[in-house]
Amino acid sequence: MRTSAIGDVTHVTPLIRTLQEKAPRTRLTWIIGKLERRLVGDLPGVEFITFDKGQGRAGVRAVREALAGRHFDALLHMQVALRSNLLSLSVKAHRRIGYDHARSKDLHGLFVNERIPARTGEHVLDAMASFIEPLGLKQTEVRWDIPVPDEARAWAAEQLPGEAPTLLVSPMSSHTVRNWRVERYAALIDHAMSRGLRVVLVGGPSEPERALADSILAAVKHPPMDLTGKDTLKRFMALLSRSAMILTPDSGPMHMANAAGVKVLGLHAASNPERSGPYSDRRWCVDKYDAASRKYLGKPASEIPWGTKIEKPGVMDLVEVDEMVARFEACAEHLHLTLNR
Repeated sequence: MRTSAIGDVTHVTPLIRTLQEKAPRTRLTWIIGKLERRLVGDLPGVEFITFDKGQGRAGVRAVREALAGRHFDALLHMQVALRSNLLSLSVKAHRRIGYDHARSKDLHGLFVNERIPARTGEHVLDAMASFIEPLGLKQTEVRWDIPVPDEARAWAAEQLPGEAPTLLVSPMSSHTVRNWRVERYAALIDHAMSRGLRVVLVGGPSEPERALADSILAAVKHPPMDLTGKDTLKRFMALLSRSAMILTPDSGPMHMANAAGVKVLGLHAASNPERSGPYSDRRWCVDKYDAASRKYLGKPASEIPWGTKIEKPGVMDLVEVDEMVARFEACAEHLHLTLNR
């Protein structure tokens, strides 16, 4: 059971792949959020049960009814919020595996009878992977292979024809304090376009995302393509398959991009990229988390609890434009992109 969020759902997907490989006779059921199912709900060999939190008690009742009369060998209870803890009562299972004491909250321990190994310093994906260790299994390979339908690929090909090197810019995190300043996004976009990249602004259909996109478009000297609000999760995965890089703060699109093998120009200050940055390759991120810890908490990041979020107003100002330009240039060189001088 992991109902949200988009980034965390991508972190669970390799665990599904590992179970399918190492325990192929196991029948898998995933209780998942309504939005998140749109991303991974077509993973083969998995039964999905949707939890629509927007329906309140009716959403819980729907899950309970879908599971009525069923009993499972094990529940991997991978979410600690109180609502999820209560939802887990819908699952009848011999073994109820949850987080270790340090990572538990909201009475999580009352809803489980086993715990994952107590560790610190782990990336979120590795913490998710450890849920199969009580079952005698170990995740030794990380594989996503999130399906992308032909319709989504055809749509992406229409939007991004040819093979021009492309930079996607996904400027908004659901934690808005993690967002970069508008003028800094604009400066990086102008630099990338001056170097000959096709730049595409992407984002969801919400009013805040539309407003942020409009502010960026008003600030740039060279307008990028604007696909804000025009894609779906699957179409976004298809856009990624036609792109070289993405510029984004710590967000769901960051982890979707990493799952697709796209290089991430990550903006980090409010959160620790070693814990929640792009799992496969963090070389192209600007990491100001330690600087944020020293400025706002008065001590280095090594002395604060693992996973601490420093979501203070202005924290992302620690990430300078020239630092991100340097990461962009280094990544372009690594990818052997032919750029304008």
